[in-house]
Amino acid sequence: MAISTILLIIVILLLIGAVPAWPHSRGWGYGPSGLLGVVLVILIILLLMGRL
Repeated sequence: MAISTILLIIVILLLIGAVPAWPHSRGWGYGPSGLLGVVLVILIILLLMGRL
């Protein structure tokens, strides 16, 4: 249960960080949200396989 809690916190932090709301991050493009999408797909696959 502890590893899923840690992963949930990391995903929430990635969601906050992927939002281009700050001036220094406006030029990043789709990089952060694309990376977050890949992480979420991997987590969903692991959850469905019962490995997490």
